[in-house]
Amino acid sequence: MALPVVAIVGRPNVGKSSLFNSLIGRRVSITEATEGVTRDRVTAIAEFDDQYFELVDTGGHGVVDRDDLSEHVEGQILYAINQAHLILFVVDGREGLSPLDRKTAELLRKHSDIVQLIANKVDEPHMAAQTSEFIKLGYGPPMVVSAVHGHGREEVRELISEKVRGVADEIPKTPIMKIALVGKRNAGKSTFVNAIAGEPRVIVSEIPGTTRDSIDVRFEKDGRTLLAIDTAGVRKKNKLADDIEFFAYTRALDSISRADVVLFLIDSTIPVGQVDKKLAGLIVELNKPCVIVVNKWDLAKDRAGTEEYGDYLTKILPMLDYAPVSFTSAETGRNIGSTLDLVASLYKQAETRVGTGKLNAALENALAQSPAPMKRGKRRAKFFYATQIATKPPTIVVFVNAASLVTDTYKRFLLNRFREVLPFEEIPIRMIFRGRKAGARTPGGEHAIIEDDGDGLDET
Repeated sequence: MALPVVAIVGRPNVGKSSLFNSLIGRRVSITEATEGVTRDRVTAIAEFDDQYFELVDTGGHGVVDRDDLSEHVEGQILYAINQAHLILFVVDGREGLSPLDRKTAELLRKHSDIVQLIANKVDEPHMAAQTSEFIKLGYGPPMVVSAVHGHGREEVRELISEKVRGVADEIPKTPIMKIALVGKRNAGKSTFVNAIAGEPRVIVSEIPGTTRDSIDVRFEKDGRTLLAIDTAGVRKKNKLADDIEFFAYTRALDSISRADVVLFLIDSTIPVGQVDKKLAGLIVELNKPCVIVVNKWDLAKDRAGTEEYGDYLTKILPMLDYAPVSFTSAETGRNIGSTLDLVASLYKQAETRVGTGKLNAALENALAQSPAPMKRGKRRAKFFYATQIATKPPTIVVFVNAASLVTDTYKRFLLNRFREVLPFEEIPIRMIFRGRKAGARTPGGEHAIIEDDGDGLDET
């Protein structure tokens, strides 16, 4: 059974996103004084008093969107209303009753039995008396809250628990994998998410920068619960137009950090640019498994074949030369399923743990193929053994006589040899080289022990 839905609805700038964040207890929706910041349905699974439900933040009803997306925003609001088991109708207790409040009240009239009126921004006790005018809306006296200061939050939580009690008693499944979709603006991320979800979950428009929040979308595949994170399109920092774009950019970076696998969308109709290269570097820096998704493949004019385009990507994005490439059309649904299969494969690789014996066989073969070079013509690195200490990403510690003797070129050589023979061929591997101290013994009896190189790992 689906979780009960609690939708937050109201005109622009009444503090819906602030109330959403206050009830959830963390910052999920972007909050900004500018009208129309929220466009999509922003959702989060919440639990109050052992009652689980989905809380939904919506865009402002009646907003005049600066990018002419008002119709799309209204469509998302109506979708949330029609799905809701409880509607929190939010008004601004500081500004008082407005014509748009009356318009929203009429929109909700046929759902009046599940509507709770809430007067927000009542920051001082003496302001409560002036909220009585909202009774004219026909939903009774409003609950009085201040989302920013937390006043009235517990009363709203208690109301929600009471209203959703018994609708669905099951505990929602924890997603086994989080997938972040990243890319520059208008690469097709939202269309891809909607194709995954099987519904118009986020607004799709030809206007760049439509998505602002990071939108979490839960979906099922092969009986497993997954989470797709649609992120705002990234562009050069020096072109960020305002605080809204800055917050959206920051949220996109956070989404990469919390993802298990990244879908890196490339718009095949235009050349790969600097923003793509910076995103690729960030994915590598954060050690995230990645599928390069070449989207809009059906629209690419005078394109080369997939093999030639793959060679082009290897040349222009060499830092991701190990990542698999998927050619898709999110608009038509082409290769969406096979891309998700690739995601599952990368996640499995990232979870894999390899025994020390197999690792050391790989190390010995690499050393036999190409011994470590002399550094500055004086000393050569001597390798003792290797062991895997973590997964997601696979983290391998290689013990040597002196870590400083291992050149960057030789590190890349070992990394590539390990990737060839170990089950990590398509994902990042984190390799740490540790020097020895005199007087300590390795498992095989040789005198070698790791030195703390400041990365927080304990001695092994």
